[in-house]
Amino acid sequence: MLILSSATSSERDRAIGAAVSAVKRGDLVLLPTESAYALVTDPFSSRGVAALRAAKGQTHDSPLSLMVPSAATVAGIASGVTAPVNALMQAFWPGPLTLLLRPQPTLAWDLSADLPIAVRMPLHPVLLAVLDKCGPLAVTTANAPGQPAPLTIEAAVEQLGECASLAVDAGVLEPADLPSTILDMSGLDTSVVRLGSLSIAQLQQVAPGINLQAH
Repeated sequence: MLILSSATSSERDRAIGAAVSAVKRGDLVLLPTESAYALVTDPFSSRGVAALRAAKGQTHDSPLSLMVPSAATVAGIASGVTAPVNALMQAFWPGPLTLLLRPQPTLAWDLSADLPIAVRMPLHPVLLAVLDKCGPLAVTTANAPGQPAPLTIEAAVEQLGECASLAVDAGVLEPADLPSTILDMSGLDTSVVRLGSLSIAQLQQVAPGINLQAH
């Protein structure tokens, strides 16, 4: 597996270009998020999604998380993007808000149409640069089951490196004080799956019309 640094501008450009090429081949790539290293692939690659699931021991019907380069991308992969959904994305993205939405049923990808997709826009510039060139990515934290989220590329490679063709080293990452807040907006009501960095008060200030229910 190739490990590329992103410490300098030229190294960063090379690493991003290599990551984009690998993703487009359906390979798995280790990339930094703002709080941990993640394993990513093209969600439209059956080979990539199968490899991502195998790396984490997930079954075919397990929901996958997607990261996107912008809020504007979401309407192309999810249905039911309502005014409150748009308001929340505009207010809190990029950042610690994950939305569960209904997938577009017509997309040619290996994801269950019966399960919501978990969508977020990250903060890390390297990951955002790859997203800008690739579009949405299927993402999972690069930790083996039962192990902590890796904060260094060495830890990520040790845990899941054998699954990836490429890793981008962005140095030591700072763990988040709190995880992202997760809202299920795939139905008529909005349920709070997990309270994290964003409070209910913050969410309702932006989207006062949402009916928040306990999950």
